[in-house]
Amino acid sequence: MRLRRGLFAASTGLLLAVTGCTSFSGSMQASETSATATTSEGEAQDGAEAAPITWTDCDAQITGLIAGSPGSERDLAFECGRTEVPIDHDEPDGETLPLFLIRATLAGQTDRIGSLLINPGGPGASGADFTLSQALSLPEDVLRRFDLVGFDPRGVGLSTPVECIPADLKDRSVAAEPRPTTQEQMEEVLALADEAADACAEEYEEALGTFNTVDTARDMDLLRESLGDEQLTYLGYSYGTTLGSTYAELYPERVRALVLDAAVDPDADQQEKAEAASAGLEAAFDAFAANCTGLVSGCPLGGDPRRFLEDLLAVAAGAPIASSAPGETRSATPGVVMTAVLAAMYDPARWPQLSQALSAASTGDAAGVFSLADSYSGRLDDGSYTNLLDANVAVTCADTPQDETYDEEQVLQLAQQWAQQYPLFGAGGAAGLYACSVWEAARTPLPERDADGSAPIVVVGNSGDPVTPLPGAVDMAEDLESGVLVTWQGQGHTSYPRTPCVTDAVNAYLVDLVPPQDGLTCPAA
Repeated sequence: MRLRRGLFAASTGLLLAVTGCTSFSGSMQASETSATATTSEGEAQDGAEAAPITWTDCDAQITGLIAGSPGSERDLAFECGRTEVPIDHDEPDGETLPLFLIRATLAGQTDRIGSLLINPGGPGASGADFTLSQALSLPEDVLRRFDLVGFDPRGVGLSTPVECIPADLKDRSVAAEPRPTTQEQMEEVLALADEAADACAEEYEEALGTFNTVDTARDMDLLRESLGDEQLTYLGYSYGTTLGSTYAELYPERVRALVLDAAVDPDADQQEKAEAASAGLEAAFDAFAANCTGLVSGCPLGGDPRRFLEDLLAVAAGAPIASSAPGETRSATPGVVMTAVLAAMYDPARWPQLSQALSAASTGDAAGVFSLADSYSGRLDDGSYTNLLDANVAVTCADTPQDETYDEEQVLQLAQQWAQQYPLFGAGGAAGLYACSVWEAARTPLPERDADGSAPIVVVGNSGDPVTPLPGAVDMAEDLESGVLVTWQGQGHTSYPRTPCVTDAVNAYLVDLVPPQDGLTCPAA
């Protein structure tokens, strides 16, 4: 249920979660009837008045959805909310768009502090969805003191979703060559990025630049007021660290406590981020392979998982692999296989699933490979998609400076170079740099972020993070005037609350405002 996406670009140049029910046109006023409402207490720094949140009881629906999941025995109550924010924060009295929220409250709260706002990353992952998994897994010591509130950022999920990339184009993009190193391969891959950019420009025109991180951070301040909190308490993962640090830069005096887990490097440009992710994913695959070959029961991929994968990719290139799943008409190309591998690199808990999926594919059944790949790209059982891909590329490109461009020749040269250094992931990472170069939308580049005047901000990094490698967290903590770095010597993307050392440190900070010692290092176990 956890949806934490990083910034690694798939080979198509499209960055790879509840679908939307509103459209981006005209005045977007919420229509739900109010069960309860939280009113604001003043105006945001930008001059916009925070709108009330209209809350409705959706406890029975959500309780049924999560029944049987680990943690579902907790005595939780759920509410669904709607509120309005300005489309353009420079015109606070102009047209608005609705944001969708979910609030989870644990029974028996004592000494309530306020709301803990959360974001799962992406960009493009649903914060409302994320509330469900976090309500089941966050420490009860935290839930006893905070309401847990997740929201779908503008353009995501149920908050006016940006939807402009057709499902068939997403299918073709996932299936495309994952490691383009020849002129012909690169032309085919980049043509898909061109097609996506053209479709989104035609659908949204000048409104496409609305889906940017700076405006989402301003939305967050209105949410803080609407929730009745004088200061913000926030937990953000991966891209959520970019969102959180942007908030801290805009409103440093309004920070109560911010936890930024799996930080995206604020000092790196797109090429540096893509190369770091390629290197991190390569190291993660080596860790996966070592884990598999070290199993007492034996590795389903034999003694050399990397060679096994290369052989499987060659087979899939010659004859895409069919699936035994009922009704499945697709066959797994190398692009699908590599998307499945990428999906599993985020979390070591998925490594056994990956080894079994690859083993089954080698015997002619790609059902497991498709299961992993579809979970990553947001593809649903009926062949439709969530808007994860659309929102991811829209937000990423809206945040990227207009002059940070890469043409076909540049990405091909990088792909050929990185293919030597990072054989599995380098060429795809290079190709992804092209996407924003052809994206037709206004840009709102991210500000430099030192958050001068903020309360302490805890930045958590993981030495084995394959998507947002540890140097990014180090840079984030150093850039923030009040940054405090915590390092976990573990594997996978994100750290809290996966290990007791990090969990204890973050809990004490969120609840009691006692930051950990800067430089705290937590062991893997």
